[in-house]
Amino acid sequence: MPEISDPPDRLPSVDLADAGRFVAASGFVVDHFSGTGVRGHVELGPDHHTPWGVVHGGVYATIVESAASIGASAAVVDRGEFAVGVHNATDFLRPATAVRATVTAEPLHQGRTQQLWQVVIADGDSGKTLARGQVRLQNIPLPA
Repeated sequence: MPEISDPPDRLPSVDLADAGRFVAASGFVVDHFSGTGVRGHVELGPDHHTPWGVVHGGVYATIVESAASIGASAAVVDRGEFAVGVHNATDFLRPATAVRATVTAEPLHQGRTQQLWQVVIADGDSGKTLARGQVRLQNIPLPA
């Protein structure tokens, strides 16, 4: 997969420094991406907690949506398109308080008009899955 420093010309930056506040708050760092996969990591901790001291499910859902959208958009950018999520189903499997998590996304289906991606967020030390999600995305023309 290409390094994030060499993204396709028509894709926006995936660097957290360039992200909006909401996406930046997730802390998801993209290490590598292409139209066939996305890899990254996130340092989960107190800034991501619910009032009960565990990582909020919305953080996982945001990371799942981001990873799938990046990979799916990379897959269709050469056609003058990008991908937008139309359904996100994220399952929260284990609670976490503070962990460096790995993020891996891969396509399950890449069609002409839609794609389906699976994303797994796992504890970087144990390898145990913390959350996993599937995102259905619609391929649409890039804005002018």
